[in-house]
Amino acid sequence: MAFSFKIENLIPTAVGLVFISEGIQKFLFASEVGAGRFEKIGVPFPEITGYVTGGIEIVAGLFLLLQFQRLIAASILLIIMGGAVWFTKIPTLLTKGFWVTAHEGRTDFLMITGLLYTAYLSYTSKKKMVN
Repeated sequence: MAFSFKIENLIPTAVGLVFISEGIQKFLFASEVGAGRFEKIGVPFPEITGYVTGGIEIVAGLFLLLQFQRLIAASILLIIMGGAVWFTKIPTLLTKGFWVTAHEGRTDFLMITGLLYTAYLSYTSKKKMVN
């Protein structure tokens, strides 16, 4: 693993930092953003999933930050973001409409876009190394 900071690493670094921060907050403020929130929005087994999700966000965020196994880390975080959209944005879309959902989901949209870019960047760089 050769660490280098190039402009194309800016987005994966930013995404990694956000996930690290969010993961830590799931432990520090469990009733607001971790298990308590998971219970409120209907996530199964919130006491477990809140902490597991937080732990995964920290580890995968560190992987993005350290440029280590980014494709795997981004893929795992995309699954977590899929869960976030399923449990929070779909119900909002169905009850409050598009514009409220677009406003409330802007950060999720950017995180998903950043993860897709990171996965693409990782995949294409690995493909170049094989050729």
